[in-house]
Amino acid sequence: MRLDKKLFLLIISIMIFGFISCRTIPKEATAVKPFYIEKYLGKWYEIARLDFKYERNLNNVTAEYSWNDNGTIRVVNRGYNTVEEEWQEAIGKAKFVGEKNVAKLKVSFFGPFYSGYNVIAIDEDYQYALVAGKNLDYLWILSRETTIPDEVKKQYLKIARDIGYDTSDLLWPEHD
Repeated sequence: MRLDKKLFLLIISIMIFGFISCRTIPKEATAVKPFYIEKYLGKWYEIARLDFKYERNLNNVTAEYSWNDNGTIRVVNRGYNTVEEEWQEAIGKAKFVGEKNVAKLKVSFFGPFYSGYNVIAIDEDYQYALVAGKNLDYLWILSRETTIPDEVKKQYLKIARDIGYDTSDLLWPEHD
């Protein structure tokens, strides 16, 4: 009986870990609804980000979204590595996590492994976006142009801080 209890506790622990690790959006964040993917497609410039290994040393970073033939969203991230002095590009795919009118997606650049991609703020004209990853380690401010108005920047930074992000850690890549 003791072995059965340990096995039961192990299974419950694995299930709880699986549930927590499958989270695709930070606890305090809310994905934009209604969200219009057709208005979101196209090219975006990265205005700010929390740094992580796949974007380390990158400037002139862009993300371009378009449809794949199978109905997923094609994601092309591109940036100039200032240390290696060369352009880098990553091609991935994104899918909606639930309803297609909610900006809660998951994105993959490495086979079956997905991570959260959530638009948590966007202006009416789809010119500026605040994007959260699966947790407080991932955050991006995007714009259709290489700059963003100060009022939008202040608004998005406040939203991020209210969720729990440390916005003092944001990097502001150059576009030159």
